[in-house]
Amino acid sequence: MPQSLFAVPARDVDRTPLPAPGKSNTGACVEFDGVCKTYGEAIALHDVNLAIRPGEFISLLGPSGSGKSTLLMLLAGFEQAGRGDIRVDGKSIRNVPAHRRNQGIVFQSYALFPHMSVAENVAYPLKARGVSHAEQKRLVAHALDTVRMGHLAARNPSQLSGGQQQRVALARAIAFDPPLILMDESLSALDRKLRQEMQLELIDLHKTLGKTIVYVTHDQEEAMVMSDRIAVLREGRLVQIGSAPQIYDHPVNRFVAGFMGDANFVPGIVECGSHGTWQLTSPDGWTIAGLNPNGIASGEAAVAVLRPEAIRLSRGVPGRSAVSANPVATVLKAVFCGDAHRYQLQWRGMTIDVKAARASGTTAGIAPGDVVSLEVLPGSVVFVRD
Repeated sequence: MPQSLFAVPARDVDRTPLPAPGKSNTGACVEFDGVCKTYGEAIALHDVNLAIRPGEFISLLGPSGSGKSTLLMLLAGFEQAGRGDIRVDGKSIRNVPAHRRNQGIVFQSYALFPHMSVAENVAYPLKARGVSHAEQKRLVAHALDTVRMGHLAARNPSQLSGGQQQRVALARAIAFDPPLILMDESLSALDRKLRQEMQLELIDLHKTLGKTIVYVTHDQEEAMVMSDRIAVLREGRLVQIGSAPQIYDHPVNRFVAGFMGDANFVPGIVECGSHGTWQLTSPDGWTIAGLNPNGIASGEAAVAVLRPEAIRLSRGVPGRSAVSANPVATVLKAVFCGDAHRYQLQWRGMTIDVKAARASGTTAGIAPGDVVSLEVLPGSVVFVRD
């Protein structure tokens, strides 16, 4: 490990003995307090404040360059913050080197030692803690059984599939029973089906262990499936944090709405109607009703977010709709996606996307060139700032 990673004065280094394996009963509380990080002139993180609850599974989500991996590397101790503090269970870890932080880490590449067996890989952090040989055997067996890899303890990593290597990396991370587990894009190397299976296994593992898991990903679906809460980052700033339904249904701005799933955006001016209702009026005068959870003032420019799955298509006379003016469109494209059909429509000078569940049978036979009516489900439209 490069010495520069731990270049702090010797008198400031935390030398508290590492806790013995098997002694932690719950997950750790983590606090990022005004954390900033720069690389030369480039700002990687700007004044990030984030509190992670004990035993929580939280995903750091964002596009490339958003700062999510940098935030994890600061917590792991592989990078040093330029300003601000990071506390674990109320204690600052700013001057604690990476190898003395009581946390398990699962890297994107798994970082298994190729010359060691599965059991030896899992035992490595236990040896570093001075655990007796007999106790190592017990803890390794328990960790491998937890991830269903006990029967392959004698194999080398090169004899394992990608999914099996991922399980070994997990077993190594949990073998010494840390209160905090860090995972950096740990499922990204797996194929889609295996990745989905491992997502469910991670959910079960989190429930079993009760530890705090901080997971970095750029995959919105992955974050929504596994996380108790999601922290969305953009250009080094924490943009929004909440549960998957909270962020998906009530995004704070256009970026979050678009990043957390497919969305159609309709620009206009927000107006407050009677009885506290809200509507957006487009430049050409038609209106659409919606929710205003972000406190956009009447008369302020905004965009309406229409999720593709919240729009219904049908032939014939339009039904009840949140769109008050001529909800009729022309089908440009129709794509079969297995469990759903996706359509691209031309509507009032805009191109919008619609997703219809195949099981509903409501869009069977709709093809490019067809004229259809639109029905936007009531309560599904939300207004956000651009």
